[in-house]
Amino acid sequence: MRRVLILRPEPAAGRTAAKAAALGMDARVHPLFAPQPIDWAPPVPEDFDVLLLTSANGVAFAGPALLHYRGLPAYAVGATTAQALAEAGFPTVIAGDSDGSAIAARIAADGHGRVLHLAGTTVAPMETGPLDMTRIAVYGMTALPPDPALIADAVPGSILLVHSPRAAARLAEQIRREGRKSLHIVAISAATLAACGNGWASGQFPHSPRDDEMLALALRLCE
Repeated sequence: MRRVLILRPEPAAGRTAAKAAALGMDARVHPLFAPQPIDWAPPVPEDFDVLLLTSANGVAFAGPALLHYRGLPAYAVGATTAQALAEAGFPTVIAGDSDGSAIAARIAADGHGRVLHLAGTTVAPMETGPLDMTRIAVYGMTALPPDPALIADAVPGSILLVHSPRAAARLAEQIRREGRKSLHIVAISAATLAACGNGWASGQFPHSPRDDEMLALALRLCE
């Protein structure tokens, strides 16, 4: 059974681990960061046409002020974020199936212009086109101390799933070149793979930045 190390923060790490286990992989969770709420000043809902969330963490950490915007159509980058919004009481949620640029294009195509984007302090590059986008950070990611168990679990042949350039840079700090030659990287994007540095047994990324596609690549390595 091939081992897969999942480095993304919780609770997303647990969801990825469950999917990996269902595919027959030995999934180990070692988050490099943890989300933390930050104070924010909610603008009035009347200033916007729609609400946009590109992470379920935004739903979890926005706090009670998020409910001010339940009267707006809500857009989510993917199914997990859409589910979080629905569970928070949003009656109308439109889910994308790709990345931030794709859901922004959908918002524009639906005829909306003024968008309130509740996000983290760091956001993946996103093409907003003609949209008037107001982005407010409601959470940030705090780096966790180096975990010796990560090194112990990274046995030869292990596959490391890396979901962001920040996680890639953190990983490169913790696993030096001499420890990389027997480990495989599956990154969410080309930029994330580049941030992992050199010297790994292999490195690849999917055509679309989606968790399921990363797991499909990992499964092929197992085979």
